[in-house]
Amino acid sequence: MLQRIQTAAVVLAMGAGGLVLAPAASAAAAPAVTKVDVDPGPPIVVSDKAVTATFSFATKDAGSAELQLKPPGVSAGSPITLTSKPFGQWTRWTGSRAFEAKDAGTWNVLAVAHGSGGSGEKSVTGTFEVRKTLDTKIVDFDADPDRVSRGDTIKVSGTLLAGGKGYAGQSVTITFREQGTDAYRHVAKVATGPGGAFGARVRAETTGWWRAEFGGTTEAASSVSDTDRVDVRAGDRDTDIAGFDAAPEPVDKGDTLRFTGALRSDGDGVPGQRVSVLFKAQGSDRWEYVTSDVTGRHGRFLASATATGSGWWRAVFRGARGFDGSSSDADWVRVDRPTPPPAEKAGTRVVAFNAYPEPVKRGKYLKVRGLLQIDDEGTWEGYAGKVALYFKPAHARSWQYVKTTRSGDSGKLWTKVKAWKSGSWKFVYAGDGDTYGDTSRADYVRVVRR
Repeated sequence: MLQRIQTAAVVLAMGAGGLVLAPAASAAAAPAVTKVDVDPGPPIVVSDKAVTATFSFATKDAGSAELQLKPPGVSAGSPITLTSKPFGQWTRWTGSRAFEAKDAGTWNVLAVAHGSGGSGEKSVTGTFEVRKTLDTKIVDFDADPDRVSRGDTIKVSGTLLAGGKGYAGQSVTITFREQGTDAYRHVAKVATGPGGAFGARVRAETTGWWRAEFGGTTEAASSVSDTDRVDVRAGDRDTDIAGFDAAPEPVDKGDTLRFTGALRSDGDGVPGQRVSVLFKAQGSDRWEYVTSDVTGRHGRFLASATATGSGWWRAVFRGARGFDGSSSDADWVRVDRPTPPPAEKAGTRVVAFNAYPEPVKRGKYLKVRGLLQIDDEGTWEGYAGKVALYFKPAHARSWQYVKTTRSGDSGKLWTKVKAWKSGSWKFVYAGDGDTYGDTSRADYVRVVRR
């Protein structure tokens, strides 16, 4: 009976003008979802302060989405409020949550994309770690021996622990506070070895207290050791000034001379001492003071002066408590008359650069405009010149020459070029006989295929 009804319906339709078949309804596409990204981390490292982490994923062909986080030891997850943003043919979903030290452990994450029109749903799962920063401690710190002569070396040592275990491969700073002062100063840095042990040899110049400091990392908190006092006996030591140099040589009159060298004692740099630079002009037998500098951490000094005439230069250390004075060898420098400077050029700038429209369809024209200006004694005015257009594709490292255009007396620049790839555009003015060159800012333009 059913077959006869169907046959009759077909005949009736053909009699009305031919057989017409209705198109089948297209099924809605099944949704898709990407894995969940976590920033910062993972792991998410927390200390005494809470850390806010951002969770993001993308969906396609989904009417809605949800994100659930399940803490360690809990059977059910909790939803996270999400915001959405178009991402090409996809939609990017973003949510955040703050984590504290009590949240340490392995968390589970579930992202679900709900299809529209009854097309079902798609989900992804994952895990991430919330880790609490380790407590640290510097133990067994010692500065030895406890009594030395001025300038002698002592050994400072100790052990850095993190979570009760030796913390290897970490940087520890050795600091010192001189007797009669309130502040510790940096002396040396040392790395911890196997088991967290560290040690260094440092020079003792005055009585005071030594200690070790650990600045902390993303996984471990900072800590400071106990202090250890070392008494220093007075005693003058020989010094010498090594590597003294006056440069450049020869030098034009009126240019700057730079003086370098190092104040040493027993082969080691002497910090914090003033070294004077003296000059004896050609034909004179008198040394005159010119400038000075205080030696740095390794005994080095750097000073400068204007070159006025040929002659000899030398560095002199007058001596200080615990150190005898010394003098460098003399260094001859010839001073010449400078050559006339070249004619000055005017400065230029390329401003108001813009590549549009953005985004632009692939193969369509991209319009580029800008303004070339010259510095006319403090006033910027339009300038006529040749300007090159350059392009750097996305993810590329080098710029590519595209074409050259010219500006009129107003300085206005305009050209157009077909866009095939996403990337950055810029104008480059190379300059001419009267002006220096300049480069505009870069403008990124996205090319779409639609």
